[in-house]
Amino acid sequence: MSEAIWIKNGRIIDPANGRDEVADLYIADGRICEAPARKESEVANVVDASGKIVAPGFIDLRAHLRELGGGGRETIASGTRAAAAGGFTTVVCMPDVSPAADNPGTIRYLQDAIEKDACIDVLLTGSITLDRKGEQLAPIGSLKQSGVVAVTDCPASTGNNEIFRRSLEYAAMFDLPIFDLPRDPFLASNAVVHEGAQALRLGLRGWPRAAEELFVYRAVSLAMLTKAHVHLQSLSSAGSVEILQRAKERGVPVTADVTPHHLALTDSTLADYNTNLKTNPPLREESDRQALLAGLLDGTIDCIATAHEPYLEHEKDMEFDLAPFGVIGLETALSVSLESIVKSGAGSVSDMVAALTHRPASVLGLNKGTLSSGAIADIVIFDQKKEWIVTPENLESLSSNSPWLGKNMTGRVTHVISAGQHIRDSSLA
Repeated sequence: MSEAIWIKNGRIIDPANGRDEVADLYIADGRICEAPARKESEVANVVDASGKIVAPGFIDLRAHLRELGGGGRETIASGTRAAAAGGFTTVVCMPDVSPAADNPGTIRYLQDAIEKDACIDVLLTGSITLDRKGEQLAPIGSLKQSGVVAVTDCPASTGNNEIFRRSLEYAAMFDLPIFDLPRDPFLASNAVVHEGAQALRLGLRGWPRAAEELFVYRAVSLAMLTKAHVHLQSLSSAGSVEILQRAKERGVPVTADVTPHHLALTDSTLADYNTNLKTNPPLREESDRQALLAGLLDGTIDCIATAHEPYLEHEKDMEFDLAPFGVIGLETALSVSLESIVKSGAGSVSDMVAALTHRPASVLGLNKGTLSSGAIADIVIFDQKKEWIVTPENLESLSSNSPWLGKNMTGRVTHVISAGQHIRDSSLA
């Protein structure tokens, strides 16, 4: 049985219920409850949250945990510790493991590892195509029966429009959303940075916005045709936001997310060829960053997702052209989101919390992301003024390929409660 917990004097922010007030919160039997009986309150574990924010546990729709064939970059154990350190109580794991998560056997292996090693809730996705090669559909029905919450080839995307259409038709039959990282593999072939003036200055091959926008158009068109739910991952282009906005106005079943690093950074940060800034999709220009931020705040973009993609130091320590795409983001998402949304004056703390909680939950129809009475007690407590430095020693992840490595950050998680279990407290933060 879960312990009774009494969180005192915190600023409770629960956007799903329009709640923002200083109050107490009670947990019993793994769920949020009304004020407990006197006997229960006497034995409760008391957490003083004075001066801190109490919110629903964060939910991440794109994390790469590398449990199978990850080469020591990450595991379920280390990845979920990193997630908890960042305030996440639920993460959706991508299928880019080796062997790929394109069959029930691999899904069962991952589920066993999650049951054994995870400290938070991990939801699995299956591959759309066999071995994520984009050539032949995986057994989507069998994957659904195995317990996946979506199917995706992330971080790849099939260039075959017929395969993509059929995947939507099958996914719709099984009430599964398709997660798609929109990238035309031909237009973006060998590209490593955004196509623009900075790419010319650096002498690097450019990745045009059109490589993303064409596949956003594709997703919208085929979602309209098949009535399947497509969730677009890690948007980076102002044009993509515009296409998405028009699609939603027409009632097309599409949703989308954006990463913290695309809300905060542009290709101007690439001047020193730092491979920890090499991302898929690439960092683009200030006009794109502003459009992404505005799209998130007006609801065109549904939520924030970290795209946590770990690589070891020696893998990133090479020429920019040759280094792999990907950055870690679970442990810095809070600080970066606070900086981009709240400190910039673009939005409120409640806006930020909504983009990390009930809005990603709604994409998958999860009964999460709220502090309603009776809800599962997934809770994060954070100090938005606490300063810290991003160093390998301060990270739970086995990898440290962060754009903010060595940087001073503000905003730190102090407590995390997952399903009523207190799994992180300020003594570990």
